[in-house]
Amino acid sequence: MATRRSTRHDGEQGVRFSRTVFIALLVLSCALIAFDRPQSRSDTFARIRAGFTDLTTPVLELAAQPLRAIKDIGPYFRRQGELAQENADLRQQLIEARYWEDLAYRQRDRIEIYEDALNVDTPATRDRIGAWTVADPRGPFVRARLIGRGAQSGIEDGYPVINLYGLVGRVYETGRHSARVLLLTDLNSRIPVMADRSNARAILVGDNSPYPRLEYVGRAPDIQPGDRIVSSGDDGILPRGLPVGEAVATREGGWRVRLYSDQAPIDFVWVWPYRRVTPPDEEVSTDEAGLLDPEEAGPATAEPVAEAAPAGADSGDEEGGATVDPEAQP
Repeated sequence: MATRRSTRHDGEQGVRFSRTVFIALLVLSCALIAFDRPQSRSDTFARIRAGFTDLTTPVLELAAQPLRAIKDIGPYFRRQGELAQENADLRQQLIEARYWEDLAYRQRDRIEIYEDALNVDTPATRDRIGAWTVADPRGPFVRARLIGRGAQSGIEDGYPVINLYGLVGRVYETGRHSARVLLLTDLNSRIPVMADRSNARAILVGDNSPYPRLEYVGRAPDIQPGDRIVSSGDDGILPRGLPVGEAVATREGGWRVRLYSDQAPIDFVWVWPYRRVTPPDEEVSTDEAGLLDPEEAGPATAEPVAEAAPAGADSGDEEGGATVDPEAQP
């Protein structure tokens, strides 16, 4: 009876190890973990383990395929629904884009007719000079960009610089093969702007923050949040109508501008050749200075006076052979 109970008891409890064997195995495991260093491994052991890994990796990858497929069923169907909605939105945007494209073509033809009738010469889009920004020399007081085009490409100081979305800044220093662009956010940037809706004038002043502020807007300016701000063309600093950004109201009651050019990184830009319109008084002063230039006007007026007397004397000697005294005539 005792033997039978002990056998059943051993079958229920399983095989037991002695405490000494358990402690020895634990110490051996800790020693293997502690002394397992890549430097202490032999080349033979490393090759065997690498070969074993190469053999087991395809098997594990094959076994994981069904599990991965089952796990991705839910996200796959959710993604299909999102793609269907995105496709419908893109189709709607395509229909609207075709309408605006047709409208732009009609407006272009109408503008060309008006320009021909009024004899207006506007700068063409093809005259723009494309350039890549090659450096971003930013600092605590500087907001500028360096572009890889210079005077040899036709760039001059004061030209406006735009990207795909709007005005970036203007050129303030030009070299032969490079130029520096002063960004609208720079502390030294000042450009005249206006609200496209109401033509309310202001000065866009940079203060090294992402949102330059509007100054000199008046006590009750006709500006609303979200108004499109463009260059006004006042004083001939920039052409009229270049997109700048949207008006944003501040807590202090002022106005700032969220720049369109910040919608994407400023990598590729266009430099717009722009000639300032010369006032009439400056044109007249320039013409007068050209007429009074001593190198051009001086010799032309002095030489005939100096040669007048000898020319008369020579002609008299040649014709009569001698000069005639007027008192000697009867």
